[in-house]
Amino acid sequence: SIFAIHYFTINMQNFIIGRIKSIKYAIKGFWLLVSTEHAIITHCISALIFIILGFILKINHIEWMIQTMAFGTLLAIEGLNTAVEKLCDFIHPEFNKKIGEIKDISAGAVTMVFFAVITVLAIIYIPYIIELF
Repeated sequence: SIFAIHYFTINMQNFIIGRIKSIKYAIKGFWLLVSTEHAIITHCISALIFIILGFILKINHIEWMIQTMAFGTLLAIEGLNTAVEKLCDFIHPEFNKKIGEIKDISAGAVTMVFFAVITVLAIIYIPYIIELF
């Protein structure tokens, strides 16, 4: 019926507008992270170095996928850690032992992923480096 088509059209428009707004907010958040957060900037520089190294050493497509997922996961967890820290600081600006524990646990999650990334990079690159010598 015409009513159903009209209802579907309005819902579809709202859906599309909502997705566009979501993308806008996501890009804004991405830009905030890569332009202001030192840990994110450091990880991005490290990722860039390993991208260059990957081209130089000609790693295979599986290794590219694993490296990309490893750095993507690290950057995502670092972003979540930043969000947790900012939320904690907003809720309780002055020092609080429990807030400190929450922030430490969040940072610990980043550290766990960081060690996993280092392990992945070692598994990928050590054979190529050994091959050079």
